[in-house]
Amino acid sequence: MGLSPGDNVGPVAILRCRLCATRPQWSCRHPTRGFLLRVDLARPKHVPALAQELALDRAMAARSTCSRCSRRYDYCLPLRTVGSCDPCAQGYEPTPGTYVTTTVPVTHRLAA
Repeated sequence: MGLSPGDNVGPVAILRCRLCATRPQWSCRHPTRGFLLRVDLARPKHVPALAQELALDRAMAARSTCSRCSRRYDYCLPLRTVGSCDPCAQGYEPTPGTYVTTTVPVTHRLAA
């Protein structure tokens, strides 16, 4: 619905899984748990400014660009542990569909 919790202090109700619904004294930590909030107290989601999106894109570009071959991938690379992309670390040539290729210089790659 494009809303954030806003002034909701807590959930009106908690949807729980079948196992935890029969035992109310348990705290349900399963991924099937859901919170129901009041819509009349919700506010519209915050829309990030263009400068915020540019800063996030630069941060993601730093995490997904190999330091050896300068290719930008669609996923974050293990730069702390390996230090480069898998093709550079293993010594093979990557397939062209695995990394981002551009023919024109990109000034930004914004999501919105």
